[in-house]
Amino acid sequence: MKLIIHRGAKEIGGSCVELRTDKTRIIVDFGMPLVDTNKERFDAKKLTGKSVNELIEEKILPDVEGLYNDQERKIDALIISHAHADHYGFLSYINSDIPVYMSRGSKELIELSGLFTPFKVGQINAQVIKPKQKLCIGDINIIPYPVDHSAFDALALLIEADGKKVFYSGDFRGHGRKSALFERMIDTPLRGVDCLLMEGSVIGRKETECRDENAVTARIQKILKEAGKVTFLCCSSQNIDRLVSAYKACLRVDAVLVIDIYTAYVLDRVRKVSKHIPAFNWRNIRVKFHKHQADILAEKVSQELLYFYNTKKIDYLEMNVSRSKYLMLSRDNSLFPSIVKSLDDTNGAKLIYSMWKGYLTEKFKGYCDKEKIEIEDVHTSGHASVEDLQSFAKAINPGMLIPIHTFSPDKFTDLFDNVRLVNDGDGIII
Repeated sequence: MKLIIHRGAKEIGGSCVELRTDKTRIIVDFGMPLVDTNKERFDAKKLTGKSVNELIEEKILPDVEGLYNDQERKIDALIISHAHADHYGFLSYINSDIPVYMSRGSKELIELSGLFTPFKVGQINAQVIKPKQKLCIGDINIIPYPVDHSAFDALALLIEADGKKVFYSGDFRGHGRKSALFERMIDTPLRGVDCLLMEGSVIGRKETECRDENAVTARIQKILKEAGKVTFLCCSSQNIDRLVSAYKACLRVDAVLVIDIYTAYVLDRVRKVSKHIPAFNWRNIRVKFHKHQADILAEKVSQELLYFYNTKKIDYLEMNVSRSKYLMLSRDNSLFPSIVKSLDDTNGAKLIYSMWKGYLTEKFKGYCDKEKIEIEDVHTSGHASVEDLQSFAKAINPGMLIPIHTFSPDKFTDLFDNVRLVNDGDGIII
C-alpha cells in the first residue's frame, strides 16, 4: 500500500491524504487550508473565478490526478473524517461521480452549512458510513471509529490493504464530553498497526485555560452568576459540546440561552443522530430571529419549521425590560455591532470568547474596547493534549508514526517513538 500526504504534513488544515494499491485509490479528507504559504489566514476569495488548473498551479488545490470535476475519474472513493471545513471545504471541486463517505452527523452538518454559510459543497455523491462497520472499496477495507472532537460525530479510520494497516487519527481529543471514546481506545487499542497518521494540532501551542468541557461550564456559570446584564457568547453553532457546556451553565444559574435560527436548525439536524442534544424548545432556551436567516429557512427548508421556532422567539424589547439573565450567542462578528446597538446598557458586559484565538481579529477587539465590552477567553481545545497524544501513540504502538495536521512536525521526534517525517507529495510504501 502506498501513502501520499498531498497536503497537511507540515500545517494544520487543508488535509488531503491518498492511499492506493495497484487496483484502488482513495482520498481521506479534502479540506480548505487555514493559512496561505505566508502563514497568514487563508482568504477564500482567492478561489473566485479560478479554474482547477489555476488553483493547482497556485498550490491551493493539491495536484491529484483523476479527482476533479473536469478530469476523467481515477479516484474510487473519498472519505471525510468530520465536518470542519479544513477537512471537507474543497468538496465542490471533486468529480461528482466519486462516492463521498462520512458519518451521518457530518452529512447533516455539511448539508446545512451550504444553506447558511459560504461553504457551498454542491452536488456530491454523499454516502453514510456507520462506526465499526467495514467499508470495502476495491481491495481496500476501511473501518471507522468514533472519536471525541469538537466536531460532531467525528471519525478516525483504520485502513487495511495489501496485508498492511494504516490508522488515520483524524482530529481527536481526550477531554471532551465523549472522552470515554478516547479512554476506550487507550484501554483496548488496535493491534498490528503498521503506520499511524496522527494529528498534532496542539504541539507548539500554548495550553488553553480550561482543561475540559466541565471546566468551561464552571467558568461560564461563574460569569453568569456575577453578571448584572446580558452576557455574550462567541462560539461555533456546530460545536455541539460547547453549546451543551453553555446550556448546562445557564441551567445552574437560571439564565436563558439565546440562540439564533441557524443554531436552532443545527440542533434540530444533529438530534437525528443523538436525542440527548438540547433543542430550541427546551427549558431556558429562546430563539432570536434575524431576518436573513428567517428568509433562508422559509425559502430553502420549511416555513412550518419557522413557525415552530417562533413559539420560542425573543426580541430585543423583551431582553431589555426583563430581569432575566441572558447568555446570547453571537457567532458572527459582523452581526455583533447591530446586536449591541439594539440592547440597552451593554457597557461593562462580558463577551465569552470560546473559539480558536486565531479568529479574534484586531478590528473586533478594537470594537469591543470602544463599547467597553470585556472579552474573556473561555475555551478548551478540540484537539488532544500532548500528554493524551503520547498515551494514544504508546497504546497503538505503530511500526511507524507520521505527523499530520500540525505546524510542528519536527517536535514529534522528541515526543514519540518510530517517527517518520515526510513532506507533502512524498510517496511512502507501507
